[in-house]
Amino acid sequence: MATNSNFLFLLVLLFNFHLRLSFSDGDSNSMESVPDLQKSMYKVIDGYPCVRLLNLSGPIGCSNPGRQVVVAPIVRYQNATQLSQSSSILVSLDEFQSLITRIWNDSSFASNIAGVIVESGTEIQNKLKGFSPAHKFPQAEFAPYQNTNYEWNPIGSGIMRNTYNFPVFLLSESNTLTLEEAVTNNEKSMKAYTADVAEFDLVMQTTKAGTHDSESCLKEGACLPLGGYSVWSSLPPINVSSSEKSKPVILTVASMDSASFFRDKSLGADSPISGLISLLAAVDALSRVDGLDDLTKQLVFIVFTGEAWGYLGSRRFLHELDLQSDAVSGLDNSLIEMVMEIGSIGKGFNQGVNKFYAHITGASSATNETLDALEQAQDSLKSEHIICSAANASNPGIPPSSLMAFLQKNSHTSGVVLEDFNSVFSNKFYHSHLDDISNINSSAVVAAASLVARTLYILASDNNTLSSSALTAINVNVSLVEELMGCLLDCDPGLSCNLVKNYISPTNTCPSHYVGVILDEPSSTPNLGYVDDVSRFLWNFLADRTSIPRENSSSTCSKGCNNGEVCVRAETEGKGVCVISTTRYVPAYSTRLKFDSEAWIVLPPNSSDPMGMVDPVWTESNWNAIGLRVYTVQNGAYDNLVLLGGIAITVLAYLAIVITRAFITKSLKRD
Repeated sequence: MATNSNFLFLLVLLFNFHLRLSFSDGDSNSMESVPDLQKSMYKVIDGYPCVRLLNLSGPIGCSNPGRQVVVAPIVRYQNATQLSQSSSILVSLDEFQSLITRIWNDSSFASNIAGVIVESGTEIQNKLKGFSPAHKFPQAEFAPYQNTNYEWNPIGSGIMRNTYNFPVFLLSESNTLTLEEAVTNNEKSMKAYTADVAEFDLVMQTTKAGTHDSESCLKEGACLPLGGYSVWSSLPPINVSSSEKSKPVILTVASMDSASFFRDKSLGADSPISGLISLLAAVDALSRVDGLDDLTKQLVFIVFTGEAWGYLGSRRFLHELDLQSDAVSGLDNSLIEMVMEIGSIGKGFNQGVNKFYAHITGASSATNETLDALEQAQDSLKSEHIICSAANASNPGIPPSSLMAFLQKNSHTSGVVLEDFNSVFSNKFYHSHLDDISNINSSAVVAAASLVARTLYILASDNNTLSSSALTAINVNVSLVEELMGCLLDCDPGLSCNLVKNYISPTNTCPSHYVGVILDEPSSTPNLGYVDDVSRFLWNFLADRTSIPRENSSSTCSKGCNNGEVCVRAETEGKGVCVISTTRYVPAYSTRLKFDSEAWIVLPPNSSDPMGMVDPVWTESNWNAIGLRVYTVQNGAYDNLVLLGGIAITVLAYLAIVITRAFITKSLKRD
């Protein structure tokens, strides 16, 4: 009964608010139902939350300070010289870093921060010289060398790895105008009776009581580990049943995941998606070359996920190689002769020239051959104005990259990382929501793909039979690159583009390259419902491009595929076909974790796994607990609006800001 009484009181109170609003607006007859009333009182604002994550040491990210909903008047940061009451701060992105610094240094100011709302806008983005919430040496703890004070990312602030006991929310560009109007109303009003307030409608990513680190929350089943599924494929397919001696492997690597202060706005256009698109375009170009079976070396391509959170994909891949699991059937670690990684290459175009840098692991015959092959490929592309130079020898080593995991596993690994920078990142928005499609140039992506495709062909060929005509016949499809950019880096068309829908039925339109969480027992043949859109698309695209057609029988998947075959386009109704391809999923999650008896267990550190020794083991809430939201008001004040009935959690991990005009009358105050 108490709950029902509270609910009725809320409706009566809202109705009282509504009448005052209606009369003041001269529109008293517009409300015909409770939904109309609610619609007139509340406006839900679209945007992107900063979320709470846990590791072995504790939490990072943002959360409401307790179990109560946060409601506070909106104040513009420019006018917030002093805060006399709990306030929601509306801040321009170019002032966001200044605000965070002040919060850290001014405890009196910080104590009145109820939440932070960050504005968006093309104008704001254009005037920013840079914004990177990552560290100056991202993931330095995993570096295979001693100089971890080096600043690869000089503009980096590291603020995304801090803990904030208040919600932070990035507005969409359209709703920035709505919030500016609300705060302007407050500035004009300056009355005690009315205020536009922001209600952060979620006990934001708050974890189960007592589970303040990833190990404890995994024990309680209150969170899930970050991770997903990497994808690898060979060109041409590997015949695992062949008695012939296996060829040396040239492994080409890219990453598919990024990070951001605002989780669901992690596009990573330059870092790392430009490299991923270059890899896909290079595979497409090489797939059209005749005589791939005659190559003296085996080409293998892999796209890792989880690299932004402790190199989860590359480390797990190497572990699966050690185990010789089904996920890597057909591969042998001892056969990997060379690793070529395509990193951030989307900003390599400048004044008509495409400029790239090759960062090498050290002098070896394999790395020297690769540098020679890059030069030969460059010479064959003279009309494309491509220059590829060796990176500065004074660099402490290779930049942050998946190749670090290979070096930590085997310090003698021969490898090259292709980047658009020499000694410091050229991407001023590294691991920021601003690293979007406007931050890269398609010409650079095409040039890098052309350079990689021809370099790989040179490395995999017998030099005695390599002809210039064969090399010049390898050309990248410019339209494919532009289409992939639209599919993977924009909402229009986004993942609803024809290229993606030709292979899968996407669950989302707007792409985001946050790694996500492992939802079920890891497997090389996972339930596709637990694999994200991008991984499923990449698997199908690579399986298709690296395949050879089935011979002498129907190729439809309805009757099943033979050994050595896979079903491409299985998600498209009636269009799935069996092809001969060596394409597999590889689970990507911490090597410190084991899935046993439907639960995750944190394994003790192992000296044979140096990267595991420093692995934070990242987790995120699994969002199973949904509480009952019941509002009540005491003394008529919005700061007494409380959340009853437990934790309020949205399954989609979506943070809503509700804007309402709260009328606080003298009669209510007397009550």
